[in-house]
Amino acid sequence: MEDLRYPIGKFVFDEKSDRAALLESIEETPVRLRQAVAGLSEEQLETAYRPEGWTVRQVVHHLPDSHLNAYTRFKLALTEDEPGIRGYDEDKWSHLHDATTGPIDVSLNLLEALHQRWMLILRSLSATDFERGYRHSEMGLVPLKKALALYAWHGQHHVAHVTALRKRMNW
Repeated sequence: MEDLRYPIGKFVFDEKSDRAALLESIEETPVRLRQAVAGLSEEQLETAYRPEGWTVRQVVHHLPDSHLNAYTRFKLALTEDEPGIRGYDEDKWSHLHDATTGPIDVSLNLLEALHQRWMLILRSLSATDFERGYRHSEMGLVPLKKALALYAWHGQHHVAHVTALRKRMNW
């Protein structure tokens, strides 16, 4: 049976990942998310992508929350030596008022603007820059090349939550 939590599988870092493909994936995430939610009704936005999972609305709001953190982590890693980064409780964030009731266009627009800005940095980095990293409170040292792969996967992962739900529900 398909694991609805991981429609594209769990994240696995491959040192040999194609950096250009990862950059393209991150760049395309806002467009893919917008396409995934296009035409959904308010009722459909309130549908969980799996039993006891987040609603489509919460997924949409989660992506800019997460990617804002990623953007900041990249900038810190590029300007400090192995800065300490603490995790956050993304599930609690997803239950705050803005994530449970906010219009999705706000987060879709935020994600688009954020990714435009993030890509300015990402496309300027050298191979040496991608070796820099941050120390995550739960994951230890995370080189930017791994973070790049993680956030490329992350966007695909959550877009797939929505597209898989649409397919199952014939929306």
